[in-house]
Amino acid sequence: MLRPYTINPGDDIEVYVWGEDRLQRTIRILPDGTFSFPLVGKVYALGQSPSQIEDVITKGLASQYRGQVPQVTVSVRSPSGFQFTVAGKVKSPGTFSPGRYINLIEALSYAGGPDEFASLDSITIIRKSGNNLVTIRARISGAYKGGAAAREITANSIPQIESGDTVIVP
Repeated sequence: MLRPYTINPGDDIEVYVWGEDRLQRTIRILPDGTFSFPLVGKVYALGQSPSQIEDVITKGLASQYRGQVPQVTVSVRSPSGFQFTVAGKVKSPGTFSPGRYINLIEALSYAGGPDEFASLDSITIIRKSGNNLVTIRARISGAYKGGAAAREITANSIPQIESGDTVIVP
């Protein structure tokens, strides 16, 4: 099952309030994960799905309307805030914006693949979690080089990359 896209700093979202042209706009999410919306104020968007942001804006607009608030629609116009970095022994290290969720093997392919001296059984993913950093170790040489049995390749053995991750290939 695919997880819903969650908003990241740098994403462009489009907000539309039915019948209210003054409240239709494209908004870039700020580095702190927030944006401001007329009559609502500051909205915390980081990690929220578009439908969750719709609910926040609808509740924020409730005091401005008698009866029901017009339909609010939030869509991701440009998911450019979903970024990760690959460093170390890869052919083209750098920061990438894939525009979709990817796993570790796909992240390595964005970086041109591992170089000939890369250790694919000692990869470290550094993930931001609030104000803390979490390290995730990954061993993917069997999966990457085709030596792993199908039963050995699972979602746990090939981690998903999250926005802000740094992949280090020693």
